[in-house]
Amino acid sequence: MKTTRHATYNLNYHIVWILKYRQSVLVGDVATRVRDILHEIADEKGLEIIDLTVQPDHIHLFVSSPPKHAPSLLANWFKGICSRKYNHRYADHDGEKIKWARGYYAGTAGHVSSETVEKYIQRHEEDEQ
Repeated sequence: MKTTRHATYNLNYHIVWILKYRQSVLVGDVATRVRDILHEIADEKGLEIIDLTVQPDHIHLFVSSPPKHAPSLLANWFKGICSRKYNHRYADHDGEKIKWARGYYAGTAGHVSSETVEKYIQRHEEDEQ
């Protein structure tokens, strides 16, 4: 359990989003940079990344957040800030900009344990490799 000044909570969200046109560019240095940027965003916003899987054409993020943040806000933060930071820092060097598709998936860990979601993400990562 985590606490804020006014709440005790255990809210964990599984958020998945894909690259525009399902381009497979999230590999090697690009994947490492995106992973680092996502951790930066979490730190800046006071969120905890429980698990993170960067696949060649999509991201699986399992994140804990206080109740004041809606899942849609979390998805918008991670997608928007990540692409802006990546494109600003690296697009001139690599020539390839990160562009996310408009939608995303958001689910909660309310009916299953956090460990179950983490195992799913890790299994999915192994299947993709």
